[in-house]
Amino acid sequence: MTMSNKLSDPRLFRQHAYVDGKWTYGDGGREEAVNDPATGEVLGHIPWLEADQIRSAVDAAEKAFPQWRALRADERCERLLAWYDLLQANREDLATIMTLEQGKPLSDARGEVEYGASFIRWFAEEGKRTFGETIPSHIPNAALGTIKEPVGIAALITPWNFPLAMITRKAAAAMAAGCPVIVKPAGETPFSALALAELAERAGIPAGIFNVVLGEAAQVSKLLCDDERVKVLSFTGSTRVGRLLLEQCANTVKRVSLELGGNAPFIVGPDMDPKEAAYAAVAAKFQTAGQDCLAANRILVHESIHDDFVEHFAERMSALTVGNGLNSEVDLGPLIHGQAVDKAAQIVDDAISQGATLVAGDQSQAPGPNFFMPVLLTGVTPKMKVWREENFAPVAGVTAYSDDDQVIEMANDTEYGLAAYVYTHDIRRIWKLLRALEYGMVSVNSVKMTGPPIPFGGVKQSGLGREGGTSGIEEYLETKYYCLGSLGSVSGS
Repeated sequence: MTMSNKLSDPRLFRQHAYVDGKWTYGDGGREEAVNDPATGEVLGHIPWLEADQIRSAVDAAEKAFPQWRALRADERCERLLAWYDLLQANREDLATIMTLEQGKPLSDARGEVEYGASFIRWFAEEGKRTFGETIPSHIPNAALGTIKEPVGIAALITPWNFPLAMITRKAAAAMAAGCPVIVKPAGETPFSALALAELAERAGIPAGIFNVVLGEAAQVSKLLCDDERVKVLSFTGSTRVGRLLLEQCANTVKRVSLELGGNAPFIVGPDMDPKEAAYAAVAAKFQTAGQDCLAANRILVHESIHDDFVEHFAERMSALTVGNGLNSEVDLGPLIHGQAVDKAAQIVDDAISQGATLVAGDQSQAPGPNFFMPVLLTGVTPKMKVWREENFAPVAGVTAYSDDDQVIEMANDTEYGLAAYVYTHDIRRIWKLLRALEYGMVSVNSVKMTGPPIPFGGVKQSGLGREGGTSGIEEYLETKYYCLGSLGSVSGS
């Protein structure tokens, strides 16, 4: 059964790029298969565009930009809200597409559709609040102030772990600001992006404003980075690739927004109920099968409750069901491909070889080649890969600590600084950790921390800029200062 047969609206399954309001084949004739990571089944094929076709997407955006920016903010808002309504109306099909190409459980995919749509609604309204300011004048007979204007064409390079929401979080902000966008989705998960393009067209988004280009990632990104007409690049992905893109954007001095890797600590204070904290840690670790930049990567538990915590964590972890995401009883789907499974196994082997204890995680129970059973390791140290690297897998490492100063040092012992979790009821400890942790986002006693109103982003090598919230749209706006002097001031009268 093909993907289109599994959808209520088969037109949402597209196997072409989308440029200037047209569904486009690759001129070179090259196609790439897209596979279901749970079954290995080929879902469809996508064309790889040639360099001239990528440039034609920039041409289309350049042509469409003047008319789009000239619309009133409320007119752009109406078109974006129509897009939002269509996402909501087609939520089940969008979730099915996502589960088939990415592997996450269908319930998680439904949640992501809701999450992704919420950014469109938020920025549709936020576009009407891009206020300038009046500046008290220090110049005689002059009025001073600022206005906000769209930066220009935005290139958006998005990952496979959240194939819909990472697009809408960027694109809705850019489009609400008045910018056309060129989306390069991950090759593993292109069909969510193409379904968004189909719905954008139905919503009345003009041709050239929302484009989806497909092809070899390094080539496409290089072309977009080198093109002077592209004024801003927004990328979500690894720190390694983010560094390369930042370097490539230097020659054209683009504005760059980077949401890069994470290595989130999950800190459990001595006053916590170990069962409550363990259940929360399982939720924070295994979301999206651990393939999440916000996933708890290093679990730091006070030594006084360490053993009880581990026992409850193992108990809760053992209850998780691993399998095909289309099964309603599944908690964890597959990893995205075999290389991800190999990396997860290497991380576990490295930890065990350096003295960590494997508490649970029998890989013989994996239901297929792209699946990796949840793993719990104790005795994790900073020398191990599971500590140093963002493992992007269902591998949990637990380490004991003795006091707050030590855990702050341990938590900050990383080049990353995206998100941190703190579980304690002691307000003095909360405030101390909140201020001392070198992270862009700190969540206290809550696994859920994201959403449209918050400024999502990190510090250190976890990125530049913020997405979402009132600051998210600023990534796509320039501040223009004006000085309005009177003619009389020229002669001094």
